[in-house]
Amino acid sequence: MSRREQLEEMLRAEPDDQFLQYALAMECASAGDAPEAVERLDRVIRRDPDYVAAYFQKGQILAREGRTAEAADALRTGIEAARRTGNAHAEGEMAGFLEAIA
Repeated sequence: MSRREQLEEMLRAEPDDQFLQYALAMECASAGDAPEAVERLDRVIRRDPDYVAAYFQKGQILAREGRTAEAADALRTGIEAARRTGNAHAEGEMAGFLEAIA
């Protein structure tokens, strides 16, 4: 059974587990399935708008796909979430990446 299949099976047992959803998104991204990765990150964000890492990963994936405007939007929203949650490290990383793709 592949890692993706293992994560999908765990998610069937615990569909509300945000970390599993995030891990599956990262597995999809690693496998080159950017659309699925972005969709799964969107699910994480919809359920938990303060899941800061999801915004950063979404921004990176979109930027790799050449979708710079969408990546910038994700990063800006992620920066707001990082500020809201007091995550200065993530805020700085996303701001730096946003500047790099602008």
